[in-house]
Amino acid sequence: MEHLTEKFDAQSLNALSTLTLAHVGDGVYELLARTHVARNGACRSKQMHSRTVALARAEAQSRAAHALIPHLTEEEQDVFRRGRNARPKTVPRHASSEEYAYATALEALFGWLYLSGRNERVLALWEIAREASEA
Repeated sequence: MEHLTEKFDAQSLNALSTLTLAHVGDGVYELLARTHVARNGACRSKQMHSRTVALARAEAQSRAAHALIPHLTEEEQDVFRRGRNARPKTVPRHASSEEYAYATALEALFGWLYLSGRNERVLALWEIAREASEA
């Protein structure tokens, strides 16, 4: 992941809205989930899709977010809180408002870390998140 994007400077990163960070983080998180599914045995595309959705849906991301909280630095907690307090226009039917808020917080955090070039941290938090999502 280290060469996929140029690192944003602090000023550019801070200028992005929380929902923009979540938008990027959603893609990062799903790519990690797809990679994990692919790494753990080839199967039919429908099965791969189902397994990826199971890891990346709001309910699983909410469980993952709760598991990550004790591991976050103060700066990461600030980004997480901003994400949790963001007010998206829609909430999926399959998730509660609280689950979606925590999923958005998780995505914002992953987007912020990725855009700031902290890819090793993304991968470390992914491992914790994945284990919680699969529990």
